[in-house]
Amino acid sequence: MSVTVVTYDRAMGRWEPNARGRLAQAALALYAAQGFEQTTAAEIARAAGLTERSFFRHFADKREVLFYGMDSVRDLLVAAVADAPSAAGAMQAVQAALQTVAAMVEETPEIARERYAVVSASAELRERELVKLAEIAVAMDGALRGRGIREPAASLAAETGIAVYRVAFARWIREAGQPDLPEALRQTMAELKDVMAGRAASPVPLS
Repeated sequence: MSVTVVTYDRAMGRWEPNARGRLAQAALALYAAQGFEQTTAAEIARAAGLTERSFFRHFADKREVLFYGMDSVRDLLVAAVADAPSAAGAMQAVQAALQTVAAMVEETPEIARERYAVVSASAELRERELVKLAEIAVAMDGALRGRGIREPAASLAAETGIAVYRVAFARWIREAGQPDLPEALRQTMAELKDVMAGRAASPVPLS
């Protein structure tokens, strides 16, 4: 099977000729074409024009290659939380940070949708993604505490932000052609506020 590889650095939102990016793009293409379980690290390396040894120099296993860029996303969120206006509350800082990531994802929606389909089809990958998201929540919690926000407010804001983003992202995936991800995130956050205020929540049309 032949796979055309175009190198993509999801975390930075641009195309780059680097080994990690080539492996990530090759993996996504192969997983989408033949399934995660059916794909080997050797096949990914071959499709990327590299050796299997090179693969394992960059990634611990074939799960990790699919999460290439998550560390950069985490660092971006932490920086955005830290850089939020000093008057911003915990949730405001988290929402502003998540909007930054949402705008980045919106730049390459086809890759986000393809990756979502691959992860959704594998229990192993879904579990791994939850671990990665939990790590991001912990990092944002630390950034919030760095702003002087105490516990449990920092943890609640970080965990809630990740939950809101997951709901908004799934909604954006399901309703292709509707508002972009940043808008879906804003709407989902507004709906959360309605729920917390005890107001009866009715579906907000994505149009």
